Amino acid sequence: MSETTLPAPLIELPPTQAELPYDDGIPMESARHKVQMDLLIDALIPWLSHREDGFVGGNMFVYYSLAQVRNQDFRGPDFFVVLSVPKGERKSWVVWEEGKAPDVVIELLSESTATVDKNEKKLIYQNQMRVPEYFWYDPFNPDDWAGFSMQNRVYQPLVANERNQLLSESLGLALQRWQGNYKGIDATWLRWATLEGELLPTPEEHERQRADRAESQLLQTARNLLAGGMTVEQVAKVTGLDVGAIASLIPTSEL
Repeated sequence: MSETTLPAPLIELPPTQAELPYDDGIPMESARHKVQMDLLIDALIPWLSHREDGFVGGNMFVYYSLAQVRNQDFRGPDFFVVLSVPKGERKSWVVWEEGKAPDVVIELLSESTATVDKNEKKLIYQNQMRVPEYFWYDPFNPDDWAGFSMQNRVYQPLVANERNQLLSESLGLALQRWQGNYKGIDATWLRWATLEGELLPTPEEHERQRADRAESQLLQTARNLLAGGMTVEQVAKVTGLDVGAIASLIPTSEL
């Protein structure tokens, strides 16, 4: 009896990150939307640097089902963060490769996207991706902001605390509104903060704070040297400070 070779079963493997599209070519709604996304990401990068895990991204595809891949009917969140995953660059977020969906998603509303963000996308994040926390914010209408936390598989609205913050239990951080200038735009921005209300600085702000502290320490050194009897010129040579800046430290009564 001759042996019959059976064909190998056809197994359709899900596509990998390298095989999936990662750019839809559609820009953010406005410059302010782009800057708001950058602010949320930039402030979280230093925070993540103290952890051994985690990924933060924005305006990039999140793939959660093969049906979504076939239909190509869903663009990525404006901002998302995932904990308990290896650090590193991704072209897109592929749930079946990474083993989990984002922990937090934020959508930035606009006139053309608000209805979808508040309804269709909210249901996708709740029912299909199972994102634990979902927030939205309108950069041009700061009063239109909200947060939701998954309770018994259904999103429940978050209530702002006494600091007017919306808390993220996943991150142990809060979202709060801040009036100020960022990248040349004066606006009310959504920012990450500690539960005590201290804003998480961006890398630029962190560097500026470090420089301010260093200058303050140098000026104090100059004061101490002047009090010890050094001349302005001697202090300038030791500290590298400008003579005029050092002279301004001398009380008027001593001039």
